[in-house]
Amino acid sequence: MKINFLCITLLYFFNLSINADEKKSIPLWSINKNIKAPESCYIHKTSGHLFISQIGEGGGMGKDGDGWISKYDIKGNLIKDKWAIGLNAPKGIRSDGSRIWVTDINRIVSFKIDSGVKDHDIKVEDSKFLNDLACGLDGTVYFSDMIASKIYQYRNKKLSILVEGADIEHPNGLLVEGENLIIGAWGKEIQDDFTTKTLGRLLSLNLKTKKITPITAKPLGNLDGVESDGKGGYVVTDWIAGKVFQVQKSGTSKTLATFPKGAADHAFIADKKILILPEMLENKVGAFDLSHLIK
Repeated sequence: MKINFLCITLLYFFNLSINADEKKSIPLWSINKNIKAPESCYIHKTSGHLFISQIGEGGGMGKDGDGWISKYDIKGNLIKDKWAIGLNAPKGIRSDGSRIWVTDINRIVSFKIDSGVKDHDIKVEDSKFLNDLACGLDGTVYFSDMIASKIYQYRNKKLSILVEGADIEHPNGLLVEGENLIIGAWGKEIQDDFTTKTLGRLLSLNLKTKKITPITAKPLGNLDGVESDGKGGYVVTDWIAGKVFQVQKSGTSKTLATFPKGAADHAFIADKKILILPEMLENKVGAFDLSHLIK
């Protein structure tokens, strides 16, 4: 009887151990060579290449010319380190198909996808901290000014403010989804150390009516990257807490994984449930299998 009880007890704790391990993200690959303050990862749909914006040595506000974009394959193999150069502190990157667009403190810049040659350099007057960027199917480029709590659009060679104010909660991450722009908000009342008095929510902005609808009713985090989870919801990062969330359309959320502070603007391969995360303060980029975590 004592033996049976001992066996049952050991089996119970063994199963707990397995379940705990199953809840962890599974590392696939990691790169840190030639990686310095990576901010955004983006997979170009046509080529399948992975582009990584790197801030370099000068910090997120440093106008020092040492920022660049690197080009890898989706297995983390280097194709070209300095694929695009002449940047200061590049952050959000996306593509309109034929070129890569990137924010760079107070300007947006584009590079031809087939060569890495710069073909647009548009200064945004009175901007404070341009951050993430997204492209619509019609070629419109949307980008956030996190500190100023504004979202701009660049359409048909014209630059304008799409929306601004406290209601968008200092927007960071952006994702175009049909007629809506999904916003990962940083939060309300940004402090000098970039913390906020209130955490940000995941929001939806109708691009036609400009109506803002909260996806998460309650504050969630200092949100950075926003990607579709391929199941109608989203995979979202919290830069300060280092968390990766899955957020359902209903607004319910769960933590998928936790990393050190600096979990930035990720890429997500929805059909394989693979997260590619720039760990900005760790100076590395890693890929993680989340297939057993996303339901």
